Amino acid sequence: MDISEIISMAVSYDRGDPRRINHFMKVYAYARFIGMEEQLSERELDILEAAAVLHDIGIHNAEKLHGSSDGKFQELEGPAAAADILSELGADEEFIQRVCNMVGRHHTYHGIDSLPLQILIEADFLVNIYEDNMSDSAVSSVKSRIFRTNSGLRLLEQIYEEKYTI
Repeated sequence: MDISEIISMAVSYDRGDPRRINHFMKVYAYARFIGMEEQLSERELDILEAAAVLHDIGIHNAEKLHGSSDGKFQELEGPAAAADILSELGADEEFIQRVCNMVGRHHTYHGIDSLPLQILIEADFLVNIYEDNMSDSAVSSVKSRIFRTNSGLRLLEQIYEEKYTI
């Protein structure tokens, strides 16, 4: 199984929803870059990449079952959908559990207990800052509360023209 198979399945799952497909592809690109810069092992990078592609996979079920795409509902509905995709592709149980744990926690910003989860959250914010047109004060808050990796901080400052440099 390689990342192209996961991307293919995720695109098929989100068929007809270009906004969400574009979102997860951007999060994947940032996560991969930060993961490489932070020198994750090959296994950790594979887990991070899979989680980045699948992090919002629960949105459609959240909307259908809860009438909302709120983060808590994404975290609730995402792991089962991610597990189905990864199982179909033949991923091992530990890989599935780690990815699903990240999918189920990517909107929970306390108790971040692994570097791959930290990177996923930072990559998601790098994309959401732009997509949600976050205010300067909101970005400054996110920077101080969320960002911990040197690579993520550097990207945040460079992408947004260093106006958030502390």
